[in-house]
Parts: sequence; C-alpha cells; structure tokens
Amino acid sequence: MTHRTEFIVGLQALADYLDTNPAVPVPEFSIEVLVHARGTDEVASAEVDRVAALLGVAVRDDTARGGHYKAIRTFGPVEYRCLAIPAAVMAVHRAGQSYAESVVPDTEAA
Repeated sequence: MTHRTEFIVGLQALADYLDTNPAVPVPEFSIEVLVHARGTDEVASAEVDRVAALLGVAVRDDTARGGHYKAIRTFGPVEYRCLAIPAAVMAVHRAGQSYAESVVPDTEAA
C-alpha cells in the first residue's frame, strides 16, 4: 500500500468512526491537511502552482510580507493547504528560534 493510499484509508476510517460515534468530539473550528512543497524557492513555488491548478484555486502569495506561497481549498470546515516557505522566511524563523532555549520564563509569583 502506498503512503497516499494509507493516508486516504486513514481519513476515511476517521470519518466513519466519528460518524458512528457521535459522543466523540470533533474540532470546534476548522482543521487543515497541510502539504509542504520542498526544494528551492523556485521548485517549491512551481509545486504550489501545480497543486493550485489541480485544486482549481488561485495561489495566495504572501511572500512580499514575509509570508508563504500557498494554495488552499476548503471542504466545509476541512482545509487542504499546500504551501512553500521561502528560504528567507525560514531563515528569519530559525534565527528567532535560536534564542528559544535562552529565554526562561519567571515562574515565581510576583
């Protein structure tokens, strides 16, 4: 069985389970299936363009504001999202995260 087949079977099994077990809660808001496009900025953007065409949606380009390049299609409260994170955006994120272990919150009551 391929990963794709396993993924689809798993989604269908989850939907069937939730349908037959109404006491099991579901997310109050939307959920997303997230696919990260890999490669250079150009390769990843081309993959998002390809997926957008398959989904029948326009690409949302937030890269000028430090955001992602993405294709999104919603199915009710479920969102399928394919995105490319530009190298420059990822570099800013990693730089910020490099300080994460240096910041220790004061847990004592003031």
